[in-house]
Amino acid sequence: MRKLQLFYALLGFIVFASCGETTKKEEINGVEEVVQDQDQKSDESGVILFFGTSLTAGMGLDPNDAYPAVIHKKLDSLDLPYQVVNAGLSGETTASGINRIDWLLNQEVKIFVLELGANDGLRGIPLDETRKNLQAIVDRLRSKNPETKIILAGMQIPPNLGQEYTSEFRNIFPELAKKNNIRLIPFLLEGVAGNPELNQQDGIHPTAKGQKILAGNVWEVLEPMVRK
Repeated sequence: MRKLQLFYALLGFIVFASCGETTKKEEINGVEEVVQDQDQKSDESGVILFFGTSLTAGMGLDPNDAYPAVIHKKLDSLDLPYQVVNAGLSGETTASGINRIDWLLNQEVKIFVLELGANDGLRGIPLDETRKNLQAIVDRLRSKNPETKIILAGMQIPPNLGQEYTSEFRNIFPELAKKNNIRLIPFLLEGVAGNPELNQQDGIHPTAKGQKILAGNVWEVLEPMVRK
């Protein structure tokens, strides 16, 4: 428990300090290039788009070590016809996610993995706003392509803002998943949060080994969907 509290304290610091507009622009451009590079391949295979924060982006690591890339290797090893797009962005909130989602959906997406909300909680953003923004993203996805399957990644935050806020924040994800009939990863960082051996020196962002565990948490939910 003490390790988990330390993890969350460090996480709060990094969220506020990690990313400015210049960094965002560079990463957005990087994601756009990935999307464009996948265009020809996606004509013959389904696209799985991971839309999230620095956890998805693989901050501090080679992009090939981020959990979406680990998932991609798994799909290739099983000869499953999917291409992975990593649209993770450090410091992303649910509000900023709404602002950049439309251009990501210019191509058909078979499976959309939504990993947003943790930065909202760490900044004390009203829970109703976080819930509303996540719902808006789901609504835009279904409006653009009703056939897209959605996976929502659950997240937890430290009790700094009080037990009630913490508990209600945690409940946002399973409640939205149930309301919208979408798949849920209960806690993306399960087995990694608070373990110094699985996190980088900042105590927050997973190491390559930690990212493999995140990939495993995602794969438990994703596997039945891609094997159909």
